[in-house]
Amino acid sequence: MSQSQPDAHSAAHGDPARTPPLYSPARVRELLDRHGLRPTKSLGQNFLIDGNILRAIAEAGGAAPGVPVLEVGPGLGVLTGEAARRGARVTALEKDERLRPVLAETLAGLDVQIVWGDALEFDYASLEPGTRVVANLPYYITGVLLSRFMNAPAIESATVLVQKEVGQRLTARPGEDAYGFLSALAALHGTVRHVRDVPRGAFLPAPDVTSAVMRLDFDRSRPLPEPALLRFVEAALHHRRKTLRNNLRLVGYAADAIDAALTRTQLRPDVRAEDVPLAALQSVARELGVVR
Repeated sequence: MSQSQPDAHSAAHGDPARTPPLYSPARVRELLDRHGLRPTKSLGQNFLIDGNILRAIAEAGGAAPGVPVLEVGPGLGVLTGEAARRGARVTALEKDERLRPVLAETLAGLDVQIVWGDALEFDYASLEPGTRVVANLPYYITGVLLSRFMNAPAIESATVLVQKEVGQRLTARPGEDAYGFLSALAALHGTVRHVRDVPRGAFLPAPDVTSAVMRLDFDRSRPLPEPALLRFVEAALHHRRKTLRNNLRLVGYAADAIDAALTRTQLRPDVRAEDVPLAALQSVARELGVVR
């Protein structure tokens, strides 16, 4: 992925005092029209047009003087600029090359490095330790990106705009309707808190769903979960309303070994996968020799 700084040229047209803020619908439409752009649905482009929510995301994300911040999908540079004006040193990953002249204009004079390319191909191991993700994530790759953030030791936290449903899955506990592999994955890496819901009208164009701002804090004092454990947990929760025993049988574990592991972990043979506490699931994995 190539790296470049935005071109330095004026962000304001006409009288700066009369220029509406970058997040105002009028300014967003003017920018898009002037550059001949339309939001691309396939890239998940929904531009934030609510200043209060914008400030809340930057605040909750810890964008502050000297803090390294990573943004994925800066779009028109609205959140990017907010983080940079708070003194953060921002790296923004953007796939849509059509936005080069827009970002050159809106981020002129700010401490922002644009990395042009696909966020799924970026080397997150190259980030500076203590990096905080602050981003309005493209909805279609949210889960994959969150997994990348969790597995990058340099990333300390991720404060992200996601679909409300994803936010509910991130904070769900065993036994709750939304609980599943993403819930377990988040718990294995740290803690999650819900910051606030975001209505559809806070975006241009308005998405089909309500969104939520979530903050994930990663516990880097403990080692990353072993890949074998993650595969085991994913298989165990793949059909979360089925029994844990049946799910493990489906991926090839012997019935007698599963029964013995459940007995030693003091779990009922008919316990549903979604009802098993994470610590108990890890104990079953140890009993089956998945991890030590």
